[in-house]
Amino acid sequence: MTRKNMFSLIAGPCVIENEAMIMRIAQKMKEITDRLGIEYYFKASFDKANRTSVHAFRGPGIEEGLRILKKVKEEYGLKIVTDIHEPWQAKEAAEVCDILQIPAFLCRQTDLLTAAAKTQKTVNVKKAQFLAPWDMKNVVGKLQESGCKDIMLCERGTSFGYNTLVVDMTGISEMKKFGYPVVFDATHSVQKPGGKGDATGGSREFVEPLAKAAVAAGADWLFFEVHENPDEALSDGPNMVYLSEMEGMLGRLMRVYEAVH
Repeated sequence: MTRKNMFSLIAGPCVIENEAMIMRIAQKMKEITDRLGIEYYFKASFDKANRTSVHAFRGPGIEEGLRILKKVKEEYGLKIVTDIHEPWQAKEAAEVCDILQIPAFLCRQTDLLTAAAKTQKTVNVKKAQFLAPWDMKNVVGKLQESGCKDIMLCERGTSFGYNTLVVDMTGISEMKKFGYPVVFDATHSVQKPGGKGDATGGSREFVEPLAKAAVAAGADWLFFEVHENPDEALSDGPNMVYLSEMEGMLGRLMRVYEAVH
């Protein structure tokens, strides 16, 4: 998927809150990545099926969500990434999206992986917080056996006690041994799962340092969740990056990328 010597990025808001916001963020991110010469895929979820609380906002659902993502694709010419949580969603999402993303908690779900593989789309699988990097070989095997040729593996932190994640940068090298691109999810890696009792917390200030370390460690892609005002976001606010800060941050990360490639 990654072009040689090309800095590659997946970014967008955690969840589709409303159409107007999605279109503004997509337009701004396209402008930024065009200026910087970054290969860019827009990401947003139509449903967040694994929220901490039953009362948390989940998104507009698959029909409305895919309609909005299709509009982003058509208006701005962007490639699209979204999560799927159930096997039946794979075929519908593949009609709009270029990459189907498997959430970390679901990365061992055989039926979900098989359904995603059968679409012939690129599949990005997030490594579960409870899995060792080398255990992703079985995830890769399930996808390969189901006919998937374009696989991406995503590091997003490992559980460390209660409500805490840590990132073992050697995991990037371990997963690269499987021969597929490795994505580093810089924003989910600073989460504090369930850390606010009925919601997930996070430490936004560590996003950029971890992203720099991941690029230096050999990550092929970076993943960020981005919002106009993260403190008012309906999902994952504490770990999302301010849209206004993205261009400066990406510029600094590109300098690290250029230094190690």
